[in-house]
Amino acid sequence: MNAKRTNEVWDPLADSKQDKLRAERQPRTPQSTSPSYRLAYADEEFLCREELRPVRLQLELLKSEMILSEAGIRSTVVMFGGARIPEPGKAPWAARNETQAKNLTAAGKYYEEARAFARLCSTHSLAMDGKEFVVVTGGGPGVMEAGNRGAHDVGAASIGLNVVLPHEQAPNQYVTPELSLNFHYFAIRKMHFLMRARAITIFPGGFGTMDELFESLTLIQTGRMEHVPLILFGSKFWNSIVDFQALADFGTISPGDLDLINFVDTAQEAWSIIEDHYGIAPVA
Repeated sequence: MNAKRTNEVWDPLADSKQDKLRAERQPRTPQSTSPSYRLAYADEEFLCREELRPVRLQLELLKSEMILSEAGIRSTVVMFGGARIPEPGKAPWAARNETQAKNLTAAGKYYEEARAFARLCSTHSLAMDGKEFVVVTGGGPGVMEAGNRGAHDVGAASIGLNVVLPHEQAPNQYVTPELSLNFHYFAIRKMHFLMRARAITIFPGGFGTMDELFESLTLIQTGRMEHVPLILFGSKFWNSIVDFQALADFGTISPGDLDLINFVDTAQEAWSIIEDHYGIAPVA
């Protein structure tokens, strides 16, 4: 028996993987095939019971944290945005009428800006050993695909935090495979988006994007998170969708809270904000 763990720490106790294999090799009898006899940690039906929800929450937080830590990821740039925004030149697959088709086709410019922005982030990341300012997206299509694709363009790793949805959204092909993570709990997924964030960028999107925007804003506003750059791509879109000034005028936010938001229209504008915030020298 190997009495050392993978980190070379001495451990004389039996390995759980070996015991799982031993249990599977036991003679099949009415007793050994009973669900009650399964090892608890190898029993999927048991782990999916309602009473195990706290354990599943912990496991989902822990697994992704271990993967990112073992990969040496120290900081990230978050890219939120709509799954329905098409690559320029491709049909707006999500459109349900002519108005939506026109708007989504025009929104293809955000796909290009997201891809360009991810290239800028990732070029800087590679200059810092590829462990800082790593692009992280929701792992799906649209703006998310553009973000992972931009990192892929320059040979950098990028993270995809997918989530199980009824229509079985699959990871886009540009996510680094060993950094492609899947979640059941939206709340744990959102924690992982922000736990290493050096900047948060938000492109036009729907309910999910709005949720991510206001969650991030609230954490920064209340001091529960560092005041990292929060950048909204598409000033015309955002100012037509959300009247931020009206919130300040009404008094439900402070006038100074508007300073938490940066509006941009190009990838270079966004990266310049991050450079200025952190005093980053341009990559030669």
